[in-house]
Amino acid sequence: MGSATKDAREEVLQAWYMDDSDEDQRLPHHREPKQFVSFDQLAELGVLSWSLDADNYETDEELKKIRKERGYSYVDFCEVCPEKLPNYEEKIKNFFEEHLHTDEEIRYCVAGSGYFDVRDRNEAWIRVWVKKGGMIVLPAGIYHRFTLDTDNYIKAMRLFIGDPIWTPYNRPHDHLPARKQYTEAFLETEAAVNAAA
Repeated sequence: MGSATKDAREEVLQAWYMDDSDEDQRLPHHREPKQFVSFDQLAELGVLSWSLDADNYETDEELKKIRKERGYSYVDFCEVCPEKLPNYEEKIKNFFEEHLHTDEEIRYCVAGSGYFDVRDRNEAWIRVWVKKGGMIVLPAGIYHRFTLDTDNYIKAMRLFIGDPIWTPYNRPHDHLPARKQYTEAFLETEAAVNAAA
């Protein structure tokens, strides 16, 4: 692939550093000037992403391949919007509490859009905007949160290895093995590399 080839993910995923404003969480919260984050930078934090064909998710060979390679046996759908989600206001508040899981969080946006915020190595928030066709994997142990954007709607496929466990552990939960493994795999390696340089 030549460097001129556009990454298909750019159509369905964007990431940037957030400002510190406490305005409506559903706004983009860009810094001034805007500071975008590359897919490589996300991957360094363990955040993986794909662009898939959301109109044909039942038959999509690419999705089948990812599920097989990564062992995602379980699948269901979650619609987040005021009309479809019971206790919507409370749930949205909970999703936006900074938390981690002891397993990967895999979300494939088949309609609508939303924001997944993750912490970088220096604790700054990176906002990842996932739109229809975007699939994101947050590694076990990464601190993150979720909110809708101003369209107030997302339909996401949730994938899981084995039986789903959706337990959020609100920060701080640094003592959990998943957090320690995440820190060792993604946060300390870079520090060691920089110290050696």
